[in-house]
Amino acid sequence: MPKGLKIRELKLVPEKAALAGIPEGKVLINTVNAHSFVTAQEDEAFAEALTGGDYLIPDGIGIVKACRWLRCKDAPKEKIAGADLFAFEMQRLNEKGGKCFFMGSSEAVLSKIKEKAADVYPNIRIETYSPPYKPEFSEADNKAILEAINAADPDLLWIGMTAPKQEKWAREHWNELDIHCHCGTIGAVFDFFAGTHERAPKWWLDHNLEWLYRLLKEPRRMWKRNFVSTPKFLALTLREKLGLR
Repeated sequence: MPKGLKIRELKLVPEKAALAGIPEGKVLINTVNAHSFVTAQEDEAFAEALTGGDYLIPDGIGIVKACRWLRCKDAPKEKIAGADLFAFEMQRLNEKGGKCFFMGSSEAVLSKIKEKAADVYPNIRIETYSPPYKPEFSEADNKAILEAINAADPDLLWIGMTAPKQEKWAREHWNELDIHCHCGTIGAVFDFFAGTHERAPKWWLDHNLEWLYRLLKEPRRMWKRNFVSTPKFLALTLREKLGLR
């Protein structure tokens, strides 16, 4: 989908229960929220990567409410956070046993993920790769990443480098990934699971206030999403409602 994508054109997974219906095999699952939707308006490569996967989940109450207000066909019934996708896929793999590969983040975070997963998901073997911390990877960097993932031959692959980098990377190298499994681009979930960043408690989640909790906990990181991207998203939604887009 080109730059200037519309909310009505998003094909979203409607509810958490629908995750069970995603078929086995090589499947790319992305997430979208108000901030990433706004970012994609000015980044055509990101827009194409974001919507070019096999499934797109509404990781933000703003997306859900906008779809309802616009009376989108098959509007999502609820928010499905990246953490919800992670928990569902990990639990399913744990029940049958297998290997999960985490690509992204730092060695310190990945070490914590391994330690926690050994306790929470004892039937999953964890392998990881921490890529260089820089805006763009070199050809050698990408080759090393692909070789590590393909050699592992995982039963589940997570890519966590924050948006839009993770979606662009997965899209660009999708045909080079010799995998047979689900792949999710889940950003902050690496830190949530590792415990290096705290996810909002249940009360905040139940009242659709995760955005406020994260703003209060990380104001310097989250202010732009809430005070720049959110007004832009509301304006884009209104324009689409009025038929101006």
